[in-house]
Amino acid sequence: MRKYLIVSTLLLIFSCSETKKEESQKNASVKEVMDTVITRLYENVAPKNYDSIDDTFMLNFLTDSEKSVLATRYQYFKVNVPVTVSLMRHVNQATVPFWLKESGFVKTNELVKNEVYEYEVWQKDFNAGWVNLGIPGFDMDRVTYFISVGTKNSNDQLKITERYPEKYSLEIFKKGAFTYHDWSDLKITDLPKELEGQILFTTVRGRAREAHVEGAFRKTIFPSSNKLDQIVLTWSEDPTSSIDVQWRSNTTVKEGTVQYWKKNTSDTIASKASVSGMEDRMLYNDRYINRFTSNLNNLEAGSIYEYRVGSEVGNSWSSVRNFKTEAKYTKDFSFIWFGDTHRDPKWAELLKDANLRHPETSFYSIAGDVVTTGLYRSEWDQFFGYSEDVFSYKPLMPVPGNHDRQDGLGAWMYYQLFSLPENGPKNVDPESTYAFEYGNALFLMIDSTQPNEAQTQWIESQLKNSDATWKFAMFHFPPYNFEEPYLDIQQEWGGLFDTYHVDMVMSGHIHYYMRSKPINNGKVVDSFKDGTVYAVSIGTNGNHDDIGEEPYAEKRFKDGQFYQYMTLTDKTLKYTTYNKVGEIVDELLIKK
Repeated sequence: MRKYLIVSTLLLIFSCSETKKEESQKNASVKEVMDTVITRLYENVAPKNYDSIDDTFMLNFLTDSEKSVLATRYQYFKVNVPVTVSLMRHVNQATVPFWLKESGFVKTNELVKNEVYEYEVWQKDFNAGWVNLGIPGFDMDRVTYFISVGTKNSNDQLKITERYPEKYSLEIFKKGAFTYHDWSDLKITDLPKELEGQILFTTVRGRAREAHVEGAFRKTIFPSSNKLDQIVLTWSEDPTSSIDVQWRSNTTVKEGTVQYWKKNTSDTIASKASVSGMEDRMLYNDRYINRFTSNLNNLEAGSIYEYRVGSEVGNSWSSVRNFKTEAKYTKDFSFIWFGDTHRDPKWAELLKDANLRHPETSFYSIAGDVVTTGLYRSEWDQFFGYSEDVFSYKPLMPVPGNHDRQDGLGAWMYYQLFSLPENGPKNVDPESTYAFEYGNALFLMIDSTQPNEAQTQWIESQLKNSDATWKFAMFHFPPYNFEEPYLDIQQEWGGLFDTYHVDMVMSGHIHYYMRSKPINNGKVVDSFKDGTVYAVSIGTNGNHDDIGEEPYAEKRFKDGQFYQYMTLTDKTLKYTTYNKVGEIVDELLIKK
């Protein structure tokens, strides 16, 4: 009898444990399930087989409870009355999500269209209560599905509560409505009459990545190790008295330190670094790394410092490098900027040539699209790996482009990799838009992928309150270009550049080279003192056969790779553009 009780008790405990486990899994998020699934996959599947993983494989690999989460926890909400949910699925998506038919959705003969894509409409009726929807699929069709909800009874007043994700707005489904926050200019052009006026759940295209497995596995060619690398300098504070040092290691290195000293002295100072873990789930040969950041303060202006990064615990150190702080009252200095770099190894050759040609350069800047897919750490590894040690001697002050923040998922990798000033507008991400001064110049580094109007007041305040001799603005989208003039930027910020006389606006994005004549109020003017020069450049290859006509342009090239070498004195700016073989292809001199 006692043996029976023991066995019964153990079975009860086991049963309760399994029930709790199932309940826990049932309430898990899609992310939690996919994290677990990918971990298990790495443990059981050889890398040579990753490219063959498809929908069928995943459905056999998943447990029932994992499938349940993926079928119900991608999007959910409560309704107070019976409703019909319409799900708009991109017609070119090859595989129908596994849960769609099983859960009772039926494909109709209706279509919804926007200016680029076409969607088939699937529908299902729900009683009052919970509506649970699943993942878009294991592939990654960026044109992810969206939904609308309408009442079954026209007299009912629909209330939607407890929805996930809550951060994406509810709109009215009609012609002219947008669906994707990361492409809000993409408008609905056609929809069935019975769907008009329903509640439209907006989304972002990046949600297609949440369960992406097919063709998703990546390998970095520059994996981390216990040897410290990707050392990069930036400024988050005053360049005369501070500098920020960032670097990478694998996860065996738990803490980091910068040791630094003035050149030709032996007085060494140690600065502890903050450390943060960084994960790229689909990077199968280097999923987890550690990133380190140390801010060095109270430095002496105009001085050369030597430094090394490392771990006091493991007594493992990098080789010694150096940097120079800005001298006080600087008026003569130079900097180099690039258009889109896209982690191109040929751009890195251009960078290294420029570094050798202009050793006096104070810092570098990139006008966005530093990499091609900012959500892939393997691409950032290429950016740092190809550029080698250049940015460990001279600071890099970039701005993000649309490729650095993709599909509405933000630029979180960019922010984690670069320590930049947090003095930008309150309504945009910290470190995306910022300002700094070097010498007698003000640099407005603007994230043009953020809403224009959220930054206008900040831009005006920076310009209005600056007594700098030279004023520059750098942002990714060029207001003047042959392909897609950004009239909204011209209208929102152009007047400020005119009123407070910004000397030059530096951009990329269009993948060609253009330097404008001085422009004021949208028109070419005779003098640089009356107008702003708009420059567009490219660090990777051009992609245009024809670049049309631009009456405001002074110099243009439809292809090639370039960098701009900017030399400033108290009253002169010399602008020189070099091509990949080191030839000067454009020059400009502005005198004040």
